[in-house]
Amino acid sequence: MNYKIALIKGDGIGPEVVGEAVKVMDAIGRKFGHTFEYVDVLMGGCAIDAVGKSYPDGTAEQCRACDAVLLGAVGGPKWGHATDPDKRPETALLSIRKDLGLYANLRPAALRPALAESCPLKNDRGIDLMIVRELTGGVYFGKRDRYQTEDRGEEASDLMAYSEKEIERIGRRGFELARLRRKKLASVDKANVLETSRLWRQVMHRLAEAYPDVQYEDVLVDNAAMQLVRDPGQFDVVVTENMFGDILSDEASMITGSIGLLPSASIGDAAPGLYEPIHGSAPDIAGQDKANPIATILSVAMMFRYSFDLPAEAQAIETAVDAVLNEGWRTADIAKSGEEVVGTVKMGELIRAKL
Repeated sequence: MNYKIALIKGDGIGPEVVGEAVKVMDAIGRKFGHTFEYVDVLMGGCAIDAVGKSYPDGTAEQCRACDAVLLGAVGGPKWGHATDPDKRPETALLSIRKDLGLYANLRPAALRPALAESCPLKNDRGIDLMIVRELTGGVYFGKRDRYQTEDRGEEASDLMAYSEKEIERIGRRGFELARLRRKKLASVDKANVLETSRLWRQVMHRLAEAYPDVQYEDVLVDNAAMQLVRDPGQFDVVVTENMFGDILSDEASMITGSIGLLPSASIGDAAPGLYEPIHGSAPDIAGQDKANPIATILSVAMMFRYSFDLPAEAQAIETAVDAVLNEGWRTADIAKSGEEVVGTVKMGELIRAKL
């Protein structure tokens, strides 16, 4: 099979980690008989420098012409103070998700066996959960306003809105993923306060009747945040709205010991899906061969699994990563004091050798 991949290398360490992930893809191609065509797409801070806007005209069209999108990282302090939305890298991320219809963000948080001691929690039950975050609705995409009041000065508002259709499609994603895992689904909301959450819970309860084989529960968002620290092993699949998912998925990433190991997928009802590590652009180490490429490489594994329906190829990558970690190889972000550290390129080489 031949696959066409859009590469958004982006800013900071993005080009370095994407470069190693591409080499892993090519190794998978040789092993399993696939070929890959790569299309470089400009987006983020580098696009601001090149053409004056973070989301150049035609970006979505370039990506739609491909089977999947691999994104490194965008943004950095250089562009952090811009007031013009076109000159803010995060505007590009919101735009491409909306334009490609990527409404479901899949964020696995798994504690890899070789790094169990890196978990900041006392953990004896294992951590292996999937957060399914609604990605194109809610307060991040609602109407924004600023206005003057007579007696309170300037006031601002952000509208959080959700429709039944939006809730149902992300809910189904959660239930279907739970069926493929341990058949447990926790729906996170704030139904004791928010009307959007009351609609969310109403729709989720209706969906739960269609999935009697999945153990379902409602969890208030504040309790979910506490339970992730108290006993993350109780969760399998967690589905929630955009802002709650943004916060909880970052919390879940840190309990696994390193943000440099965690991939993500943003998918919709049609190709292409977008795959990216959850770490940022880390401009302080860019170009120094210090970045951990594992999260980007594991994002490629998610691409094979969810976009191409190639589970054997995905498992091969994940097994190779675990084998390298089990042998004690570490980049700086996951190394303990006194451990030998390898760079971005060497870690990529080690993983490819296992393949």
